[in-house]
Amino acid sequence: MVHESAYVDDGAVIGENTRVWHFCHVLGGAVIGARCSLGQNVVVMNKVTIGDNAKIQNNVSLYEGVELEQDVFCGPSMVFTNVYNPRSAVSRKDEYRRTLVRRGASIGANATIVCGVTIGRFAFIGAGAVINRDVPDYALMAGVPARRIGWMSEAGYRLTPVVPATGSDVEILRCEGTGALYERRGDVVVRQEEQ
Repeated sequence: MVHESAYVDDGAVIGENTRVWHFCHVLGGAVIGARCSLGQNVVVMNKVTIGDNAKIQNNVSLYEGVELEQDVFCGPSMVFTNVYNPRSAVSRKDEYRRTLVRRGASIGANATIVCGVTIGRFAFIGAGAVINRDVPDYALMAGVPARRIGWMSEAGYRLTPVVPATGSDVEILRCEGTGALYERRGDVVVRQEEQ
């Protein structure tokens, strides 16, 4: 479904059951997966890839170099950049940096993602945060610049310790919403397989 006020340029690839809402512009080199939603006033530039089931809220621009894996959520008016040191009078189109948002990550409203970083799987970026370095899987990030303040589950709930870290820096975490268990070793969190 493409709203009559939206522009989709020739060459753009849009998957099944994707919705492109009011005043969007999808450029010809963009590839958008199935079951996505692009809210009002979203711009998707050339060479941007969006995986299946992504939700892009109002007023988000995805510039060249941005890649979203499946199930990514981008909150209203969050910002991606693609040049680290822009100047109006200096062309830096050959310096675009890749920004990768891994599967299941959520980015809150008005957050800023400085180009060249990777946001890990199921990470959660708080509203208004500024991300200027890579983010581990499952990390809960907040602040300017953002710092890790906790861990989040795949279901979007904060993880709480069941077995606190000991001298080995290993702890078992539980999802407050589903009860699923995760194991943290240092800055690496993995979901424990169901027994």
